[in-house]
Amino acid sequence: MSTSALDRAHDFLVTHARLLERRLAELWLGKSAPATAFAVLDALAAYRNPDGGLGHALEPDARAPESQPLAVDFALEAVEQVLDSPAGADPVVRDRVAGFAESLVPYLESVAAPSGGLPIVLPSVARYPRAAHWGDGRFPPGLNPTAGIVTRLRRAGAKGAWLDTADEFCRAEIDRLTGLDGHSALNVLHFLAHAPDRDWAARQRAEIAGRLAGLPHFHLYPGEGYGLTPLDLAPLPDDPLRELVPADAVTAHLTALAAAQQPDGGWPLPWEPPGPASLLEWRGVVTLKAARVLAANA
Repeated sequence: MSTSALDRAHDFLVTHARLLERRLAELWLGKSAPATAFAVLDALAAYRNPDGGLGHALEPDARAPESQPLAVDFALEAVEQVLDSPAGADPVVRDRVAGFAESLVPYLESVAAPSGGLPIVLPSVARYPRAAHWGDGRFPPGLNPTAGIVTRLRRAGAKGAWLDTADEFCRAEIDRLTGLDGHSALNVLHFLAHAPDRDWAARQRAEIAGRLAGLPHFHLYPGEGYGLTPLDLAPLPDDPLRELVPADAVTAHLTALAAAQQPDGGWPLPWEPPGPASLLEWRGVVTLKAARVLAANA
């Protein structure tokens, strides 16, 4: 990524993005110190509710103030970025991250099914403006988001009995996996990357890897419309999941991503958000991600 393109992305974030994405940008595009990592966690704390969960459009397509598993998943992705940054090696940062992650577990347990599985959103989302794909908010417990949430909580150092139950749910669902789309595949592959039973994980990973090219909502090579890509699966060059996709597919997506930068320095969205605030918030999210991925893969 050229210096001028990175500078334009940074200017877009400063002028358009939420505080959360601006703080994350400081970790990746500027400062990387414990104080900056703590500032990310403080920004996330503004979205907390009395029930211990997170809401208030933290995930910009769901404008509900009530807590949602989706918002927790979004927060844990930000936490993962803290851990992946140079500041994440600091023991004090890791302790604070673990405390934040573990504080989310009681909320998740309260909205989980007896099996341990989580729905991606709750029906309360339908009382507020939302993107069309959230419909009436009635979703069954699934690997998306349970597998991703469990994996990120474990990585952050969280503990709790519900995590063991959710692990069992994920393993059982993966064993009988039939229908799969890009989002579920991403959650499952990250879960498998950290599963203790390495032989079982390797078998499951190989089976899913063979299906990637044909999954709904996944573009192995650049294509039209919404879809996850190999850069969502493995954004950084040293990610072990990179070996699941052809090198030329990664190169093609990096080229397409660099070309998609807009004149204002930000990146566009391939879907329709529920309003102008959501549009700007999402553009901050995708611009930060694009700049980080392009800089890391330069």
